[in-house]
Amino acid sequence: MFVRVMSREECQGVVAAGDLARLACCRDDQPYIVPITYAHSGNRLYCFSMPGQKIDWMRSNPKVSLQIAEFASNRVVVTGRYQELPATQGCHHERIHAWSLLEKKPNWWEPGGLKPVPQEISGASAHIFFCVEMDEMTGRAACAGEL
Repeated sequence: MFVRVMSREECQGVVAAGDLARLACCRDDQPYIVPITYAHSGNRLYCFSMPGQKIDWMRSNPKVSLQIAEFASNRVVVTGRYQELPATQGCHHERIHAWSLLEKKPNWWEPGGLKPVPQEISGASAHIFFCVEMDEMTGRAACAGEL
C-alpha cells in the first residue's frame, strides 16, 4: 500500500460527493473539532447549527478547516473562512439556497440541531445557517500495490 497526493479535481470530487465532515476551529490557542453535515455548491460548503461553542468560536476566529473522508482511502482537508448567513434581507436568497441543498441530505439537521441538554422553548428558531468559503484543499489517497 502507498499514499499519493490527489489532484485538485479528485479533491473536488470527494468534496462534492460527501456530506459529512469534521469541522475544526480554534480560539485562544485551543482547537475544537466536531462532526458536521454540509452541502457543496461552487466554492462554498453550506452548513447548519444551533448556537453554541463552534458558532461562538468561529465568530471570534473565522479561519476553519474541514476534513472530509471518502471510504477509508481518500482524505481531503479544506481550509477556508466561516461566514454566517443571517436572517436578513441581504442573505435571504443564499439562506434559501443553503436550506434547499441541505434538505436533500439524510438527517441533515441532526449534528447541528440536537443538543445534549434541555433547550428553552422559544417563539422563534435560533438556528444558524453558515458557509465556509473554501480557500485551499489538499488530499491524500491510499492505494493498493507498489509505487
